[in-house]
Amino acid sequence: MEKRHRFSIWYVLLGVWAVLIIQGYIASMFAAQMIPYSQFLNLLKAGKIGEVAVTANQIQGKMMVDGGAPGETKVFKTIRVDPELSTLLEQYKVVFKGEIESTFLRDLFSWIFPIMLFVGIWYFFMKKMGSQQAGFMTIGKNKAKIYVENELNVTFKDVAGVDEAKQELIEVVEFLKNPGKFTQLGGRIPKGILLVGPPGTGKTLLAKAVAGESGVPFFSLSGSEFVEMFVGLGAARVRDLFVQAKEKAPCIIFIDELDALGKARGIGTFGGHDEREQTLNQLLAEMDGFDPKVGVILMAATNRPEILDPALLRPGRFDRHILVDRPDKTGRMEILKVHLKNIKAAADLDLEKLANMTPGMAGADLANLINEAALLAVRREKKEVGMPEFEEAIERVVAGLEKKNRLINPDERKTVAYHEMGHAIVALSLPGTDPVQKISIIPRGIAALGYTMQVPTGDRFLMRKTELLNKVASLLGGRAAEEIIFGDISTGAHNDLARATDITKSMIKEYGMSDRLGQVYFAREKRQQFLDIGVQETGDYSNATAETIDEEIKTIISMEYAKALEILKTKKDILQKGAELLLEKEKIEGTELKALMDGQ
Repeated sequence: MEKRHRFSIWYVLLGVWAVLIIQGYIASMFAAQMIPYSQFLNLLKAGKIGEVAVTANQIQGKMMVDGGAPGETKVFKTIRVDPELSTLLEQYKVVFKGEIESTFLRDLFSWIFPIMLFVGIWYFFMKKMGSQQAGFMTIGKNKAKIYVENELNVTFKDVAGVDEAKQELIEVVEFLKNPGKFTQLGGRIPKGILLVGPPGTGKTLLAKAVAGESGVPFFSLSGSEFVEMFVGLGAARVRDLFVQAKEKAPCIIFIDELDALGKARGIGTFGGHDEREQTLNQLLAEMDGFDPKVGVILMAATNRPEILDPALLRPGRFDRHILVDRPDKTGRMEILKVHLKNIKAAADLDLEKLANMTPGMAGADLANLINEAALLAVRREKKEVGMPEFEEAIERVVAGLEKKNRLINPDERKTVAYHEMGHAIVALSLPGTDPVQKISIIPRGIAALGYTMQVPTGDRFLMRKTELLNKVASLLGGRAAEEIIFGDISTGAHNDLARATDITKSMIKEYGMSDRLGQVYFAREKRQQFLDIGVQETGDYSNATAETIDEEIKTIISMEYAKALEILKTKKDILQKGAELLLEKEKIEGTELKALMDGQ
């Protein structure tokens, strides 16, 4: 892999510092020792002056070194005082002349040599950076990172939880290894392969695994790297990318975040000369122009396929779409096994329980979860990562960081305890709800003063109307407990109310679960396919229907709130005992509450 070098002002400062040190060292080697004129006369009379050069004001020469080797001399200089110096020099038979020795050699080594060295180092760094960074002459070059065959050590063994996607990509690997197998029957490999799915599910890792299994060069870049401020640069980079790819064929081009480049034309622009549109047009032209028999496979990844230009998705371009979805329970277990290879985990670690506790988590979420558990084990000075660390890591990821130092007054703490116990008791009393695993009144995250953790027993793809209604009742159980115990309600249920309203609204508008409105779909808003982002609702129904929808939402929530009140009133003793236990221990397991309810 080619490494990028970034220029820094520290290179200049380091070079100047090096020049000064070298110049000072060289100058010290040739520097003459300054001595008083009286000392010079004494040395002269003692016969320790070898030769001198005399000017009108200065004397410079060589003198014997005391205690040195025979014949060893040292350069000296002094300020001339005696005008009749020549008589003394003749008397003591000293060779003298009337000019100072040339300092050309000393100047050469002390200044010119360090400067040349610095210029050489500067040229070396500028050449290295110039080959990587887009200068004026390389402004139209692509910015792809090129991985050669021996630099990609990722294979399908490193990818877990997406078996269906791997099966689809095995054909691509076989084509790159043995293209004749496909061409002899007249078939052709798809020109473009689009990996779609939520963030963190391993789309980029899958693309690298295909290149690693195939043993071919891998061009990797992001869609945003094509789009520049200057018109025409993106198109030039697309052309350059395909030229380089054809030279290194067979190879794989991988464009991450394709939606940054391939957004549908005409959206958010004011004309046909938009830079992004020109870049997209060039990409479409290149995909039509290259022959798949050459061995260039174009792969791309996106989590927003609904906004891509239809021209990109037609057959002959990105004609194979592979869904890389969030893993199921089995897939999560396989992903955990892959990431646990680098962790010293306890022998009694229950992977099935961990997989059950992490529904909806993608591969990146699970990797982060394992890292958090390992950090917790280090913080607790343990030799291996056990189940308690993994459970705590799940709580950190789901609910946020514990804030044990946050001071809550006793009245609010009591309110939170009854609120969370209300959630738990209603959830345990109704069928079809997720089992309660833990109840806590320790503040977590930004605003959570407590939480009730419910863990599903498995992956769910369908939910019945009764289950949804019971879930709404569980969410409203916290406020119902406050009303029963204190005769008043607090602001702590704002998130519960929001979630209960969303569930009820979906039941009526999307799932047709309203007796008054019937089996009609009313949600006409555009939703992101893989991102939890909704666009402003544009109701395609009359005002009278909107009023009926509002009335139905209010009716269902009121009925479920009344159901929660009824359950908690009949189990008020358990509510009080559970809240007292929670206030004492701050955190209790769901099994403890279940035992309390069974013993009643």
